[in-house]
Amino acid sequence: MIGAGEVSAEEVTRAHLDRIAAVDGQVHAFLHVDAEGAIAAARAVDSARARGEKLGPLAGVPIAIKDVIATKGVPTTCASKILEGWRPPYDATIMERINAAGMVMLGKTNMDEFAMGSSTEYSAYGPTRNPWDLGRIPGGSGGGSAAAVAAYEAPLAIGTDTGGSIRQPGAVTGTVGSKPTYGGTSRYGLVAFSSSLDTPGPVTRTVLDAALLHEVIGGHDPRDSTSIPAPLPAIVEAARLGATGDLSGVRIGLVREFAGEGAEPGVAAAVREAIEALVKLGAEVVEVSCPHFEYALPAYYLIAPSEASSNLARFDAVRYGLRVGDDGQHSLEEVMSLTREAGFGPEVKRRIMLGTYALSSGYYEAYYGQAQKVRTLITNDFKAAFEQVDVLVSPTTPFVAFPFGSRTSDPYQMYLADLYTIPTNLYGGPAISVPAGLSEGLPVGLQIMAPTMADDRMYRVAAALETVIPPLTPPALSGSNS
Repeated sequence: MIGAGEVSAEEVTRAHLDRIAAVDGQVHAFLHVDAEGAIAAARAVDSARARGEKLGPLAGVPIAIKDVIATKGVPTTCASKILEGWRPPYDATIMERINAAGMVMLGKTNMDEFAMGSSTEYSAYGPTRNPWDLGRIPGGSGGGSAAAVAAYEAPLAIGTDTGGSIRQPGAVTGTVGSKPTYGGTSRYGLVAFSSSLDTPGPVTRTVLDAALLHEVIGGHDPRDSTSIPAPLPAIVEAARLGATGDLSGVRIGLVREFAGEGAEPGVAAAVREAIEALVKLGAEVVEVSCPHFEYALPAYYLIAPSEASSNLARFDAVRYGLRVGDDGQHSLEEVMSLTREAGFGPEVKRRIMLGTYALSSGYYEAYYGQAQKVRTLITNDFKAAFEQVDVLVSPTTPFVAFPFGSRTSDPYQMYLADLYTIPTNLYGGPAISVPAGLSEGLPVGLQIMAPTMADDRMYRVAAALETVIPPLTPPALSGSNS
């Protein structure tokens, strides 16, 4: 509509800002709304279009950004008290690319502190609520981005996926969450949680939208040493091909080891129906074995906390952020300890302690070293499976969105939310969650996993599924413009 001149970018931006004003008091998807910056960016796009400049397909389209991505001059807190009020002096690479594409940043979205969590209950600024049921979680750690899209506060958003933090919120809010191949999107300017796992990616309402946004943010970045020096696959073309509804010749793998894992009956039924729909579109289903997937959860919860304990050592009360106890009466070590005690929340502290223990002298090889060996075995399982099939499918999460507080007292039960998503992070391949219907009136996600640098395969299959299971719309929230 913007490209055709039916509406201006400023009109679209103001409509979304109005929507945020109307409903975000209930949803709490945003930590910071940059209304002034958004309107200025929209006006710049409208002016460029009036001058006849050639613009990209997403020019003028608003977007919400997870608050773990550095945004120049705009607060970036990682939902933590330790970074409260911090305004980066630079933009992350993906923000530079979003700005260059003419997109309009609405603001920064809520998340689990430092992206550590599976429910967005661990934000220092209060939880985000699921637009489908305000008494339930929106998934984590990127619940704010997913909720913003589901509640129509933003048409597009950026999340980050370390163990499922784009896909899992996508599944429980009925949105599309895409984790690109690790290294396919830049981590420069992404506040690090687990450096060998963190992957920025799109959160959208349709598969084509995800592919279009992925194309904007993806590609090699020389400032990121883990960035892949290769062009992106033809992901937008693949999404358009999938939208024809023809999956002839596509082989889909069902992971035998996931069959017995405790998915709720309604989730299992919705996923089964989605797979049957893919078969009707011409796909062939093959059962494959990935015997080491059962060790993915414990391996992840050694690797990720170990890398987190190293990465979060930079928050030392010296260089930036919160500083507590600097009154001339305390030593540097005491100031550091007091600051971390006041600035970090319970889940961050738990993971720092786990990681520090796993990396400590005498335990490194027994824990972190062994976990890395398991990671290699899981990678080999993926490679063997992809010799037989084009993509793998599974539920995205074992259950639908759960009520607030129902799992915070048992961290292991909380960690089970990422049961199906973690293997892909350990492998480094791409995966996407797409709506697969409802269970108990709440969204269910189907996860589609592909080989590294074969992101186009998952987009094709996901777009094909969308032809038979259309995008989901949550019940209307109260408030104007709903």
